[in-house]
Amino acid sequence: MTYTIGIAGGTGAGKTRLARALLKRFDHAVLLAHDAYYRDLTGLSEKERAGVNFDAPESLDTELLAEHLDRLGAGKPVAVPVYDFSTHTRTTETRTAFPAPVVIVEGILLLESEAICERLKLKVFVEADADERVLRRIQRDVDERGRSVASVMEQYLATVKPMHDRYVEPCRAKADLVVNGRRDTSRAVDVIVAHVQASGRSS
Repeated sequence: MTYTIGIAGGTGAGKTRLARALLKRFDHAVLLAHDAYYRDLTGLSEKERAGVNFDAPESLDTELLAEHLDRLGAGKPVAVPVYDFSTHTRTTETRTAFPAPVVIVEGILLLESEAICERLKLKVFVEADADERVLRRIQRDVDERGRSVASVMEQYLATVKPMHDRYVEPCRAKADLVVNGRRDTSRAVDVIVAHVQASGRSS
């Protein structure tokens, strides 16, 4: 049976860093990012796309993610969408994710979905100081997504922070394990690996 680890937490908290560190500790594991499952906005104008609240749960195709987790658990590969954040559309390409004994999935709103929570063996919440998180968010969106600092800050104040308070922070209570994203990830990785090994999964 597949051991599925879910990693959630606020923007810039260190979810991806923890997920990638975990991935290196297992011989056979696969990593999925909830961000890849943003809904395709091809049918909307550029102005309409700019008005979408990308920090609300309905902006993500979580139903497809749940379906993919089921398929991986059944030993079948899945075609993960490749999302273009500069245009808010899915590209024509996909990335094939193959089944593995350990599946790691990470995303800000991951634990907000009961359907996803039901599919997780271990739920992890990464927390970090809000100031540090917003600085990491700015750096990521400018460096990796071609955004301006002004647009990132505008989005943070308009939707990121309100949605964090409404949806993300309450998910902390759902977690089996809460880790500090400001610290070195090695201890958190050791604890998570121990959970997986105790279940009979190999590392």
